[in-house]
Amino acid sequence: MDEREVEWSALPMELLLLIGKTLQDRIDVIRFRSICAPWRSSIPPLREVSPSLPLPLPYPVRSARNQAFVSQSTIYRLELPDDDDYPKIPTCSSNSWLVRVEEFEPGRTRLLNLLSSLHIRFLPDPFPKVINLLDFRVVEVSKAYEFQYSSGMPIDGVNKLVLFPNSAWTSCVEDTVIFALLNEGKLGYVKHGDEKWTLVDDHNFDYDDIIVYNGQSYVVDRLGTVSWINSSMKLIKFSPPFCGLGNQKHLVESCGELYIVDRYFEFDREGGRWHFDLFPTNSVCPKTVTFKVYKLDQEWGCWVMVKNLGDRVFILGKDCSFSVSAREFSECKGNSIYFTDGNDIGVFYVENQRMCMIVDYKDQCPIFCPPPSWLSSKSSFI
Repeated sequence: MDEREVEWSALPMELLLLIGKTLQDRIDVIRFRSICAPWRSSIPPLREVSPSLPLPLPYPVRSARNQAFVSQSTIYRLELPDDDDYPKIPTCSSNSWLVRVEEFEPGRTRLLNLLSSLHIRFLPDPFPKVINLLDFRVVEVSKAYEFQYSSGMPIDGVNKLVLFPNSAWTSCVEDTVIFALLNEGKLGYVKHGDEKWTLVDDHNFDYDDIIVYNGQSYVVDRLGTVSWINSSMKLIKFSPPFCGLGNQKHLVESCGELYIVDRYFEFDREGGRWHFDLFPTNSVCPKTVTFKVYKLDQEWGCWVMVKNLGDRVFILGKDCSFSVSAREFSECKGNSIYFTDGNDIGVFYVENQRMCMIVDYKDQCPIFCPPPSWLSSKSSFI
């Protein structure tokens, strides 16, 4: 067969459509459509194929009001090209950092605190008020969801949300299911048009975390039992419990593998549950003392303890957990876990089991650079 070169702008429309449909992240779809006119016309804009957010939904807890909204925010990695002609951020020693953005109205976005999801009201003076995305390499890292009043304030009583499916090509809002970890560890769901929430499990009220992994929704309970939710809203046990003795389990995906991060507090829950979003700022929050990490052995169907994460950095936020490569951030140490304790940010080094609270953000937390005040408990928030 003779081979011939074809200009990328002259690729067949059916091939462009196939390529475009493989893109799962919003930023990649936007980039694809910005190449040229034929590429732009090959796939529809996102607002024609994906649910518009915020989505109105019934309240998950008893309230005088009867409707809430679920809002989506996205964590991006911004990287400056290795080119002296590009502008540098004066507050950051790294050429790459993480930002969290929420589109609260069509075409209007705002920055959020990376780990707490609070709105950032003021930026440091040296930081530019406008960032031209044409000057950066932009990679979508994770998505997070939050229940809010119409004013944008978060609603108490919901510990975590996931939207399923969460692809850029979800055809319509009727295809979307919202799963939530509610008060007391209950696992519930709601579909568009439902007037109330339905519990997935009427017996187990000890669920700690939920995540979308490999195209399915997975949950973990306090004993470490991981299950996935099928299309009939039934729980299917995915693996036996590993019976970790920690106080709170986190699910994290890293390089296509599923991990459980077991968090230990300085005092036990005594059969109860901690609800971090319900703690007033002047109350005593449980203090983290250590972590243990487990990885699923797919071949043997068991959990094995992990003592080295390599160059990976696990980030445990209030409403989402994810991992990044330390090599993508200068001066950032791998084999570590960043986490929140109330209003404080901590880092745990897996290799030597050392943990410290971050005081000097510029020196100890370059991954969140540029502005240290984004993570400071003294920052001003809306």
